[in-house]
Amino acid sequence: MLQPLVLIGVAIDGASFLLSLVAYARLPLFLVQTIIAASVAVVVVLAVPFLNVRLRWSDAAAVLCVLAGLIGLALLGTDQPAVAPPPGFLAATASSLVALIVVLTVWYRRGPAWLFGTISALAYAGVAIAARGTDDAGGLLQMLCQPLAIVIVGFGVVAFTAYIRALEVGPVALAASLVAVIEVVVPAVIGVALFGDTLAPGLVLPAAASVVIALGGCIALGFSPATRAASG
Repeated sequence: MLQPLVLIGVAIDGASFLLSLVAYARLPLFLVQTIIAASVAVVVVLAVPFLNVRLRWSDAAAVLCVLAGLIGLALLGTDQPAVAPPPGFLAATASSLVALIVVLTVWYRRGPAWLFGTISALAYAGVAIAARGTDDAGGLLQMLCQPLAIVIVGFGVVAFTAYIRALEVGPVALAASLVAVIEVVVPAVIGVALFGDTLAPGLVLPAAASVVIALGGCIALGFSPATRAASG
């Protein structure tokens, strides 16, 4: 943990987490989550020069799909502050966090990889949903001073722990695919239902197509040797 590269990686990860909180408060969840899930494409590309992994033609095609989907979303997505969450939102998210902690604790030693992947994905979704429900009128500092900040951090710890456990007991592709799908679909549905995440009528189908294309590329990259090498 005290190696320079590890410390740099932790610092970058922490900075990206804080930036994602701002994005959650200002953009539709389906847009932010798709962009975050697409980070697997960056991992695959960087694994070629840094880990001496050979990029397959199918991996290159998947990376292009991810890029095409992200470009489509970038052209369609706009700032869209969330509406105030419904009464009981804090209690509901906190209860969800406790439920995930209990399941992770009970099954930690003997659970299957798909369970840990699912827990991790739901926890990542919880981070997004809880952050979307915060009040960012006073900026990032105000967001971090709200009770929901504790829930957000809790979801983040559960997501990280469950994902590492999923990699320990099962294939990388399974964990990566579960996280990519669930962390995009669940927040997208919640965002539309609770926070008014919408697009103009003529943009709904192009946006949906962009998400599907990018997500398909992410799932394919989950099976890439580059992803396996980076996770190892």
